[in-house]
Amino acid sequence: MMQKIKRIRSGGQSGVDRAALDAARKFQLEICGWCPKGGWAEDEPVPPGILANYPELRETPSEGTTQRTLWNMRDADAILTIIPEGSGESGGTLVGIEEGRSLHKPMLTACGTEDIPEIIAWLQSLPDNLDLCIGGPRASECGNAYEVTLEILEGVLKAF
Repeated sequence: MMQKIKRIRSGGQSGVDRAALDAARKFQLEICGWCPKGGWAEDEPVPPGILANYPELRETPSEGTTQRTLWNMRDADAILTIIPEGSGESGGTLVGIEEGRSLHKPMLTACGTEDIPEIIAWLQSLPDNLDLCIGGPRASECGNAYEVTLEILEGVLKAF
C-alpha cells in the first residue's frame, strides 16, 4: 500500500524545520531537504552544523538561507507551513509562502493542534507518496515553535 507521505522535506533550521525532521524520524519517514552551505542553522553555526545530526540534508552553494528555502519549495510536492500563535515576524517563512504561491504548489498554513483535522483532510485530498515540505519560524522567532510543531505533526502522522 502506498504511503500518503513518502518523505518530509525541511531546511533543518531550529524551530519548525527541526521538529519536522524529528517527527519524520519518529514515524520512520524518509527525511530530505536543502540546508545552507556548511550546514548552518542559528543553533549550529559552525560546520558541519546540522549535517552532523541530519546527514540526509544537502548543502546549497549559498551560505544564506533564502536559496535553501527556495530550493526546498521547488523540490516539494506540497507545502505545510506551521506558524504557532505568538510567532514573531519571520522573513524566511514569508519567502517560503510567496515562493510556494508562485510555484502553484498545494499549500496549507496551520498554527496549533486545533488545526490537526484540517491538515489531515488537506493531506487526504492530495496524491499518495508525497514529498511534503514543512517550514515555519525558527526558535529565535518563536520560542515554542519546536514543541508546537512536534505536537501537531505527531497528531497528524498518527492518522496515517
